[in-house]
Amino acid sequence: MFIDSHCHLSFPGLKENLPAILADMKAAQVDQAICICTQMEEFEAVHALAMQHDVLWSTVGVHPDTEDMREPDVAELVRLAALPRVVAIGETGLDYYRLNGRSIAEMEWQRERFRVHIRAAKSAGKPLVIHTRASAADTLRVLDEEGGEAAGGVFHCFTETAEVALAAVERGYYISFSGIVSFKNAQDLRDLLKLLPLDRVLIETDSPYLAPVPYRGKTNTPAYVPHVAQAVADAVGLPVAALAAQTTANTRRLFRLPETVA
Repeated sequence: MFIDSHCHLSFPGLKENLPAILADMKAAQVDQAICICTQMEEFEAVHALAMQHDVLWSTVGVHPDTEDMREPDVAELVRLAALPRVVAIGETGLDYYRLNGRSIAEMEWQRERFRVHIRAAKSAGKPLVIHTRASAADTLRVLDEEGGEAAGGVFHCFTETAEVALAAVERGYYISFSGIVSFKNAQDLRDLLKLLPLDRVLIETDSPYLAPVPYRGKTNTPAYVPHVAQAVADAVGLPVAALAAQTTANTRRLFRLPETVA
């Protein structure tokens, strides 16, 4: 009934408890989850999760906020994206939230990394999973310069403005909402949902982070994505079952997932 479009089951706090997490997902009617890669050193473990469990899928890429890690080139990303059960390139993008005393001009290494991922996604025919924080203008600019509309993808864990969301949708991208949408101080996100076409909306946990109400502050898991769905459904005035059906169809369309697991 539900799909978690973005989680980190290879992270500490989750990987040690995977059997229980998978059981909780099943009980919560969370049929599938996409395990996101954040660095090349992690890819083997993330991909192994997808290969070992029919309900899990994998991406390949390097998070924009991850420094001093191995940088892939286009060829390597394309090669790994062609492996079974790898459904997207990322997460990638730009993050200027923690500049650590540097100027935005000094973040060219991030912009170049993003360009490599966009080129790989276009070549591989796989969508992008985009992280953007305090960097929306440059994220859109680099996407446009690299022809990122041809790749498509999702702006995950969205917290930017309605203007940015609509600009992403105009470029063919989806907008994904995490547990933040259930927070008391996130009325702007709930208002934004009313402006978006529902066929461009995804839901996610970004677990182990950002657990939705009523689990805020606890370790998040894909089993909590129905609570994200409920917050989104309430914001747009739909029954949660209808919202679940729509976001599930959207996620399967974007990542080319099967309707039923093997």
